[in-house]
Amino acid sequence: MRRFAECADAIAATSSKLEKVRILGEYLASLDVDRLAVATRFMAGRIFPAWDGRVLMVGWAAMRTVVLELTGAGDTEMAASYRRHADSGDVMRDLMEAAGHAAPGLDILEVAAGFDRIAATTGSSRARTVQLTELLRACTPAEGRYVTKLISGDMRIGLREGLVEEAVARAFDRPAAAVARADMLMGDLGAVAVLAAGDRLAEAAPRLGAPLRYMLASPVADAAEVVARMGEEVWVEDKYDGIRCQLHKGPERTALYSRDLREITGQFPEIVAAAAELDGDLVLDGELLGFRDGRVMPFFDLQTRLGRKSPSAAVLEAVPVVFTAWDLLHQGGEWLLDTPLRERRARLEALRLGGRFAVAHLERATGAAEVDALFLDARARLNEGLMAKNPDSSYTPGRRGLAWLKLKRPLDTLDCVVVGAEWGHGKRRGVLSDVTFAVRIAEGSDELATVGKAYTGLTDAEIAEMTRLLLDSTVQDHGHHRSVRPEIVVEIAFDSVQPSTRHRSGYALRFPRIARWRHDKGPEDIDTLERVRQIATALVENREQRVDQA
Repeated sequence: MRRFAECADAIAATSSKLEKVRILGEYLASLDVDRLAVATRFMAGRIFPAWDGRVLMVGWAAMRTVVLELTGAGDTEMAASYRRHADSGDVMRDLMEAAGHAAPGLDILEVAAGFDRIAATTGSSRARTVQLTELLRACTPAEGRYVTKLISGDMRIGLREGLVEEAVARAFDRPAAAVARADMLMGDLGAVAVLAAGDRLAEAAPRLGAPLRYMLASPVADAAEVVARMGEEVWVEDKYDGIRCQLHKGPERTALYSRDLREITGQFPEIVAAAAELDGDLVLDGELLGFRDGRVMPFFDLQTRLGRKSPSAAVLEAVPVVFTAWDLLHQGGEWLLDTPLRERRARLEALRLGGRFAVAHLERATGAAEVDALFLDARARLNEGLMAKNPDSSYTPGRRGLAWLKLKRPLDTLDCVVVGAEWGHGKRRGVLSDVTFAVRIAEGSDELATVGKAYTGLTDAEIAEMTRLLLDSTVQDHGHHRSVRPEIVVEIAFDSVQPSTRHRSGYALRFPRIARWRHDKGPEDIDTLERVRQIATALVENREQRVDQA
């Protein structure tokens, strides 16, 4: 693990992509097969393969307990270190060094085994905390830094996945395109590196029952951009406001996987039961939607199904779901990833799905005017917008290209006042970039009620200026988070409004982002809770009037 940390430090110290690839390539080439798989995976920022369902279940509260117990630091020292570094790994190293922590260090395989033990630990969170404490106790401060970074899910050494692929190709003198394709199919750079070392990249293939990373869409601003990128004839589908889901039906079992590749099979037993009626082995890409009385239910209702490993009969009845498929990735032993979308769609429609299954609504549009009209139709059906797809495109797992485009527009905007802020991380380290905002309880009232948090929409210069003002207006410093005087007004764009117990207002804006900083407005000019309530009520009334199916 010492050599891993030294390599990662060297990679972080250079801004040259070529130098990063060289450093990592030489390190990987020096490893045996077992350490190669683990080190490559770790450098890509993953503890387990993308398709592996295991998780550590170590949150911030547990990590805080470990840091304080291991280093003897107090909350004040920990908060000060976080303000300096804005990175949990750097905080761990900082406090371990300050405590004079001495340890012999661990082999990288011992670290991997420690992660395995934590993931396998059941019961109270305390048991996992003990396991993590013992793992870090055996690490040097430099090693503890990267163990913590891996747990946080963000290495922050300027090494994106594509550079790791290039380093694997360099280490073993293999074609970069072959390494990238193998990673696309397998979703595990550790396994790809082992294949590359043995000159066996041609063996890379997806596996039925192991989720593929999802093909992603690139956002576009308007219908004109869709046509400019795809040509006059475009395939468009409704963009649904549900849960992205991949269904694997094999000879022995059916499994469902969410967008983050976690298995959610037990949460939707009605879909699993209905899949038993489908013919042959299948892999479908689509969306889980709450669906009742011929209507798509609000996403808020669907959220009540999440996290319930064995939902009760009452929950199943209250929020029934359907699987709306838009792609067929595997059928009868044949993977269709390289098959053009038009053929995959034809084979999907030939399945004649029904009952708990539906096929996504598809239209063929010519020109920007037709795309724009279809967008308005999709929003009238209470969907988020449109997906535009190239009918000749292949399915590229984990890639965000121009073969799929997504067109969304905000539902509305609200003028809100900033009441809190959090320190950013990564490239936003050292600035207050995540702001909590509120509306006025009523016209003429000084009482405020929070409705959300946003971290996108401002330029770097605006963030720097806002940070200075927020520091000056801080009324309470909680370390990572600050409460501030309500002085800065921002216009917030959002896609929907839903009930929420998290905010005092009783509502939460869905997908909020800062549309602009309203220098021309003061706190007395912000919107009221009644305005939020009106938008939410209008959404409900519109939904009740629509009986169009998904």
